Amino acid sequence: MRSRWKLAGIIATLMLGAGVFAPGAFAEDAVSQEMFTVNNTWMLVATFLVFIMHLGFATLEVGLTRAKNTVNILFKNTAIVALGLLTYASVGFNLMYPGDFGIELFGGGFFGFAGFGVDPGEAGQTIAYADGAYTYWTDFIFQAMFAATAATIISGAVAERIKLGPFLIITTIYVALVYPYLGSWKWGAGWLDAKGFYDFAGSTLVHSVGGWGALAGVLVLGPRLGKYVNGKIKGIAGHNMPLATIGVFLLWLGWFGFNGGSVLSADPDLVSLVFVTTALAAAAGVVGAMCTSWMVQKKPDLSMILNGSLAGLVGITAGADSVSVMSAIIIGLIAGILVVVSVLTIDKAKLDDPVGAISVHLVCGIWGTLAVGIFGDFSFMTQLIGVIAYGSVAFPAAFILFFVVDKVVGIRVTEKVEIGGLDVGEHGMEAYNGFQIFTTD
Repeated sequence: MRSRWKLAGIIATLMLGAGVFAPGAFAEDAVSQEMFTVNNTWMLVATFLVFIMHLGFATLEVGLTRAKNTVNILFKNTAIVALGLLTYASVGFNLMYPGDFGIELFGGGFFGFAGFGVDPGEAGQTIAYADGAYTYWTDFIFQAMFAATAATIISGAVAERIKLGPFLIITTIYVALVYPYLGSWKWGAGWLDAKGFYDFAGSTLVHSVGGWGALAGVLVLGPRLGKYVNGKIKGIAGHNMPLATIGVFLLWLGWFGFNGGSVLSADPDLVSLVFVTTALAAAAGVVGAMCTSWMVQKKPDLSMILNGSLAGLVGITAGADSVSVMSAIIIGLIAGILVVVSVLTIDKAKLDDPVGAISVHLVCGIWGTLAVGIFGDFSFMTQLIGVIAYGSVAFPAAFILFFVVDKVVGIRVTEKVEIGGLDVGEHGMEAYNGFQIFTTD
């Protein structure tokens, strides 16, 4: 749907430039000016809901890590949003959604620097663009809010031991080039779209792409000091579970814009359905994680049910518009079970992921994408091909980025900085005044 409207907008722009029809004539019979305004307003509301998710990611990551690294984490999550918006404007939007700029690359995507200073023309601000669903600028800003999410996912997995500068270099390149190029395979009318691959709002295109990057970063960086000692796993508790819980509820709230906005209009039937499938999948994810954690760990673990809600949300994102309500509950429930099993398995494999980003976004992103082929009217094999294709490019690309930057400048902080905390070591400041003198681990 996204690619169809994008291409329609391109055609409209070209025809307007040639004087073929007057501004606003395209789809005027189908969508009234009032409905055009309603559609566009809902898309902008969805945009700021997605924007608030970045605060959710920041507070969740802060809560699940140690106090001595709080400033560093907040800095990363703020910088990621800024860099993501700027790179998406300069290259990402055009790379992800092929227009009349750039050249075809590898048969799947397009490459061109056509962001800053590009005027979409009169058609971009009228019903002629996207069948009256939104304007060109709304189109850009909504999609731009998604762009930084992949880097935010990586941030949580590599927290508490990565240097700030190298992290920003790696994630900026990943968001500017890798994420939008891979996104063009489906949302930019690329080769996977032609095959019938389906990912409504990004279980694979956003979450798995970020998850593959997170896995690569964890492998290159290695675990935090003291995490694995003499073959044993030492739990490193987060310092602020209220903040982590606030972060999850902000993310859950924002997900109504993430999925609801991906309807790409204010269609009352579809938006309502997506809200329901999204909410129930998250709720089922909590229940699945709660039951699994309680049985396996013998105690009900708050961090597990928080990640369970996110697991359900990631799982339903691929098919929120195309599966039944009961199917959404099953998808979320299984995602909640998977995330607990995955977190424990990854820890046993000595892959140190402080916030469970790999389990939530990669594992449950894959599950959600495959679930579309199980519960929806789509081919399971095509969904599997898409999962494999994205992993085959996203993981090597991220691994190469981490590996090369590590060899050139080094990506891990010194042992002294890691022990003392990245807040003082990297930023020369504390999140909590006077706290540093009590921090020894």
